[in-house]
Amino acid sequence: MKLLMIEDNTSVSEMMGMFYKKEAWDVTNAYDGEEGLRLFNENVQSWDVVILDLNLPKVDGMQVALKIREVSAEVPLIMLTARDSDSDQVLGFEVGADDYVTKPFSPITLIARIKALYRRATMQPASHEEDVIDDFDVQTRTFKLNSRTREAYLNDVLIPDLTPKEFDLLRVLSKKQRQVFSRDQLLQLVWDYEYFGDERTVDAHVKKLRQKIEKVGPQVIQTVWGVGYKFDDSNVPETQMK
Repeated sequence: MKLLMIEDNTSVSEMMGMFYKKEAWDVTNAYDGEEGLRLFNENVQSWDVVILDLNLPKVDGMQVALKIREVSAEVPLIMLTARDSDSDQVLGFEVGADDYVTKPFSPITLIARIKALYRRATMQPASHEEDVIDDFDVQTRTFKLNSRTREAYLNDVLIPDLTPKEFDLLRVLSKKQRQVFSRDQLLQLVWDYEYFGDERTVDAHVKKLRQKIEKVGPQVIQTVWGVGYKFDDSNVPETQMK
């Protein structure tokens, strides 16, 4: 795995470097936001995971996250910060972070989060047949989703710029159409580990996912008040391909 760690605290970077080495991961360190963006943009496709501190010199971590998402919706992004407020966490998710770790943290915890995020981002369904790009594992009269290409379409229009977690969330919901999932269930199914009841994580990702769906058609992620969310495209009219 090839990591980019944008963290101005050299002690934290050096400590994590020992753990990355044990995993045989290749890590590149940047110590301010400007350097981090330069390294990221030099070879956008090479990074498997980006670990990004929120408090950075030169360019703030939030701005770095936004600029990364402008050029890559796919790269898994973990935000690392000393701030411990709900608003900062929600804002981090809204600018494109897939996960959020608050300092001080256990290195083992961060390693587990990286593995879980990378595994989810690269997961492909097992198949004994030759891969076919048009083989959709979720398909209704108006919606289809391909886990191999990590693409989703509404009335044959691609839903744009889905981050790894947004795609995973859409996949979990759409595979069980009209089934209501609680926020706790979605935290376990999508994030692959316990989030200690931080339901705002789900709400922030649903908000961003809905904004992207609405760029191409009617809303298919429905709120079930007091319970959670469900996928339901039964009221979406069929249209001709754009």
